Amino acid sequence: MAQKKSNKKYIILVLILGTFLFSGFTINHSFNSAQYNREDMRMQRIQDSKQYKNGKFHNRVPWNQTPAFSTLWDFLFKNNQRTPQDSLPRQQVDLTFFNQSNANHLSATWLGHSSLLINLDGYKIVTDPVLEKRASIFGPTRYNGPLPVDIHQLTDIDVVLISHNHYDHLNKFSIRLLDPHTKRFIVPLAVGAQLEKWGVSRDKITEMDWWEEVVIGPDFKIAATPTQHFSGRSLTDRNKTLWASYVLAGPQHKIYFSGDSGYFTGFKQIGSQYGPFDMTFLECGAYNKAWRHIHMLPEETAQAHLDLKGNILHPIHWGTFNLSLHAWYEPMQRLMQAADSLGITVVTPVVGATTVFKTNLPQERWWPSLRETSKRADAPEVLPQTVP
Repeated sequence: MAQKKSNKKYIILVLILGTFLFSGFTINHSFNSAQYNREDMRMQRIQDSKQYKNGKFHNRVPWNQTPAFSTLWDFLFKNNQRTPQDSLPRQQVDLTFFNQSNANHLSATWLGHSSLLINLDGYKIVTDPVLEKRASIFGPTRYNGPLPVDIHQLTDIDVVLISHNHYDHLNKFSIRLLDPHTKRFIVPLAVGAQLEKWGVSRDKITEMDWWEEVVIGPDFKIAATPTQHFSGRSLTDRNKTLWASYVLAGPQHKIYFSGDSGYFTGFKQIGSQYGPFDMTFLECGAYNKAWRHIHMLPEETAQAHLDLKGNILHPIHWGTFNLSLHAWYEPMQRLMQAADSLGITVVTPVVGATTVFKTNLPQERWWPSLRETSKRADAPEVLPQTVP
């Protein structure tokens, strides 16, 4: 009798454990299948991309990605006025422009480097937000000090736009801060996985390949367009994610945001397909002759603006971080010389200032006096380079 009770207990225990394990297996299997299906779809889109080959994304024009030892040595041990001796001017941000609901309004507030608060016909867009003092844990510190805006007041954001995953364009702190206040994140192919790791819901992420378009609202679309650059956040993930520029076309205005890029024929193609543009936001800084395939020289920035059929040129990617070998003021010195000769209208806001299309175009050349301070305190002037 005791043996039968023992057998019953054993059978019941086995049934309970079996049911539990089977249920657990079923639940886990179902969850993992959904996860794998999502990852399979993401991987399929990557593999279908014309830019993807042999496990990596590629530029149209190949380039040597191994930096010369001499360049690395100069970067580590030569200053060449790469940092200003005095704090650069800045202005407290007036969020009235960013929060504008007018359907016929175009404004851009420069937060330094490639970070912008853009209002395009009532839509609120933030580009490549790096809202910390440093670009990364061991990265360079801002020339301009803290941001001249309370970042917790950046709310009701329609789109956060990411051009690529380098630390000076994709920042963990900034993404997490903006996530609760952002409707959609638009990123190049394969970048979405990084945002998901930081807690952004996949439903809020739109990954895009070159020449793809997405409709954001009535008469407002964003197109991902080519750039000549690369990606990577470590030594092991080089070019595992795509890089892109963007066309933003609203009901009344159209703009172009370059992200990072060397000069290439793609600018003319983009200009022909989507131009003209009311404003172009083009990188102008952190360049070197050895890096021309991935970062434009200032004269090339001016030419890219013409290729794109731009009206107003707003330089970005300069005057914020020490990322190259040129003097901090040299990008604007060279760009303005080229722009003046070509008849290009360039806006030159200080960090925190707002450009309002047609009505408020800051054009003060504020860097020469600070340049003189740097020259007196540091090395001899770096002579401008010409484009061959």
